[in-house]
Formats: sequence, C-alpha cells, structure tokens
Amino acid sequence: MRIPSKPIRWPLALALSAAAIAITPAAAPAQNAVAAGTTLQVATNRGQLINLPRPMSDLFVANPEIADVQVRSPTQLYVFGKKAGETTISATSRGGAVVYGATVRVGNNFDSVSQMLSLAMPEAKVTATTLNGIVLLTGTVANPEDGAEAERLVQAFVGEGSKVVSRLRTATPLQVNLQVRIAEVTRSFAKNIGSNFGTADGTGGFKFGLSRGREFSPQYQPGGTLGVGFTEGPANNSIVTRASNATTAGLAGKLLGLDVLGALDLGERIGQVTNLANPNLTALSGETGTFLAGGEIPIPLAQGLGTVGVEYKQYGVSLAYTPTVLSDGRISLRVRPEVSQLDYSNAVTISGTQVPGLTTRRTETTVELGSGQSFMIAGLLQNNHNNSIEKTPGIGDVPILGALFRSNGFQRNETELVIVITPYLVQPVNGNDIRLPTDGYKSPTDVERVLLGQLSSGTTGGDRPKPTLEAGPPAAPAIGAAAPIAPAAPLPLPGNAADEKAATAGKGKKNKKNDAPAPGFSLN
Repeated sequence: MRIPSKPIRWPLALALSAAAIAITPAAAPAQNAVAAGTTLQVATNRGQLINLPRPMSDLFVANPEIADVQVRSPTQLYVFGKKAGETTISATSRGGAVVYGATVRVGNNFDSVSQMLSLAMPEAKVTATTLNGIVLLTGTVANPEDGAEAERLVQAFVGEGSKVVSRLRTATPLQVNLQVRIAEVTRSFAKNIGSNFGTADGTGGFKFGLSRGREFSPQYQPGGTLGVGFTEGPANNSIVTRASNATTAGLAGKLLGLDVLGALDLGERIGQVTNLANPNLTALSGETGTFLAGGEIPIPLAQGLGTVGVEYKQYGVSLAYTPTVLSDGRISLRVRPEVSQLDYSNAVTISGTQVPGLTTRRTETTVELGSGQSFMIAGLLQNNHNNSIEKTPGIGDVPILGALFRSNGFQRNETELVIVITPYLVQPVNGNDIRLPTDGYKSPTDVERVLLGQLSSGTTGGDRPKPTLEAGPPAAPAIGAAAPIAPAAPLPLPGNAADEKAATAGKGKKNKKNDAPAPGFSLN
C-alpha cells in the first residue's frame, strides 16, 4: 500500500518555516518569481521573499553554504545569503514542471554599496555588482576624480577582503593640453697659436731659404724693400700678411746674411648658442595630436631613365603625442618631441643641387603624470675636447727652440639639452576670454606709414572686436494679451567687461532705421 507523501511533507515544511521565522533576518519586500535561468543578487546575511506563480512540491539548493532557502508556503520562498559566492536554486511542481529557477549571486553589502554610492554621488550613475569577492563598478561619472572617489568609497565599505574593479566611464570627453619645453645651450671655445717664419739668401750666388707656415708675400725680388729679397704684399701693402680671425705679431730683419721674416698668430674664439622651443598642443583622450612649426626641404632622388624625383623632408619644431586619461585622473602619455634645423656644414651636392644636412634632437617615450605635473623625459650633457699640434719633424721637439717650429690648437665644445613635458586637463572656455597676440593691433594709415614711419597702429594691450549676443525681435502679442515689453539691450557674453561697457554706453540713443535689434551676432 502506497502512503501519499503530501500530508507528511507539507506539515513538516510549515512547522520548520514557523520555527525559523523567529531567527530569520529582516526580509526584503516580496517579489514575483522570475523566469528560469535568471540571476538573483542577494547581500550577505540578508534575504529576499519570492512569490511563486503556482505551488511547488520539491526544492533544490546546489550549495547551502553560500545561499539557503526557507519555505513560507507552497507559493512563497525566502532566499537569504550566507557568504560571498554563487549557487543555483530550483523549485518544481508535483508533475515535474519547473516553478522557479535562478542563479543566486551573494556579495558583501551588495545593496548597501549601491545606496552609499547614490548618497555620495547623486549625479553619477554607478552600478555595483558583487561576484566571488569582487565588486565591479560600472556606469558613468562626470570626471575621473569622481571615478577614483567611488572606487575608494567602495573599497573602504567592503573592506580589504574584497577587490574593487572599476570600469567607469566619464560623461564628457576629456581633453589634454601638453606643453613641451626644449632648452639647449651650446658653448664653444677655441684657441690657436701658429708659428710662421721664412728666410731667403739675397746674394748673387747660391740661393738658400727655409720657411714654415703660411706665405708672407706672393712675390720674390732680391734687393726689394728690405734689400734682401722680400717685397711688400700687394694685397695689404704689408710685409707680413695677417692670418684670418687672429692677431699677428711679425718682425723682419737680417741674420747671418739671410733675410728673415717671422710671424706669430694668436687666435681665441668663444661662442654660445641658446635654443628654446616651447610647443603645446591639445588633443582628445585616446587620440593622437601632431604639431609642426618649420618647413620642408626638397631632396632630389635619382630614378629610372635618367629622371630625377623630389622627396620632401620636414624640419623645425614638431610634436606628436597620444594622451590617455586614467580612472584616477592621471594621464598616460606617448610623446615624441623633435627639434631640427638646417646644417649647411654637412651639406651634400646631388646633380648640381646642394642639399643641407639636418641637426636633430628627438626623443620618444611613454610616461604617466598628473595634471599640472612636470617631468624631464630627456637630457644631454656633452663635452668634447680636441687638442692638435702641427710641427716640423725633429726640430719641433726641441724644448725651447722647437716652439718656433710648431703650432698648436685647442678646441672645446659643451652641449646641454633638457626636454620637459607638462600635461594639463583642460575644458573649453568662452572665446571672448582668450587673449591673442594680435589683440590691439591695427594697420597704419597712409599718414602714419609715410609721414610718421610707423609699422603698426593700435594700443598695446588693447582689445579686439568680439561678437556679442543680441535679443531677437519681439513676438506678436496674442489676442487679449498685454502690451509687449520693449526689447532688452544687447547682452554681451559673460566675462567681457569691454562688451558690457559698450552695451551700456548705447543706452538712451535711438536707431532711426530699426528700433528693435536684429537677432544673431553683432561686432563692437
């Protein structure tokens, strides 16, 4: 004989449910049963009452250590979370049909995190999802600072035992302005001491002479100005021709029957070149911006059948960078600044065309900075010394007398180069608040240009004409409405004191052509 299970099963379930009511945590508002295969999110040590569409007879919980259930009635099920994790719950009817089935996801303070974020950031739309000890933040915030603040708040709320992962996005695109300062100083020092002398035999017999260094005079006539064989140079009418860029001390005389000319060249050169470039460029986060202030030089290239092609090479100050604004407000930069200039000392000649070389300072790197922070991404300190001696073999090595038979040169070059970058998070501003280099400039009149010799006119630090908003024409009044109010005076854009003064200055004056101002823009 088969004993029916229903009279035994349901009284036992109802008794267990009544006994558990006294120890069950506060229940959340009941909700209708959802379709099988859905996800139910429950916070730890909290529960949710679910109404079933029809009575159930069997109930299955995959892992009661994560989430458990209590049966309130054949059509009511109470699910509560015990620890962080994920499990499955299924309820079936007597005939085997699925009444309720869901994946229960339990997290620490799940609903409290969402309430806390809504109170702390009412304008942001942040959703917190808890899964296996991880809190995932999704949604939209106004700026990266709000995203970082939401991540810190959630981490402090759930404790160190849970990991917070932020996938928040900013509501408005972020723009990054990058300022690059390239400073270079080149110093050079050169010192040269040259020894020059020449002798000649002015007698009528065997001729003998000895010379070193440069020539003193292009002509030789025995019995000339000195009566011994050397004449004055036709180029500068002097016995001793001076070396270029040097101070020359010369002497002439007769020694042991020989005409002797001697000269000592003393030269020293000091030079300094300073180069400062400060390009800046604004680009959208994640996009690449490029900048070039310079030009392009043509380079001839030999091609087939004797033809010549042209390829252009850029030079000047160039900048290319890709900014990426991170969730905590920091900026990741892929930057490539370059400064190049033409160098004709290293020029080459191709098919009769002189192509200059290029002196280039370039760097490419990736750094991470905060808005307004600076970082030196490249530097160069170069020191070159060059010492050379030209002498007569043998006699030039004599300690004292050998100084007359040798020349020496010393050269030192020092170069210092520094490249500093500074990114800024920027927002668009009113166009009337922007200062331009041409503000206050006016072209000179014919009188100022011809009679006064002025290159420009205007006022230093003056303002330029700017657009202002004007009120539109009045609308036609409705039947029975009051008389229309006179249109207001043109209202300048905020932040422009000059426009406000111009707007108030016209009060009390009437425009005979049209009393009502036209809609749109007008120039001061």
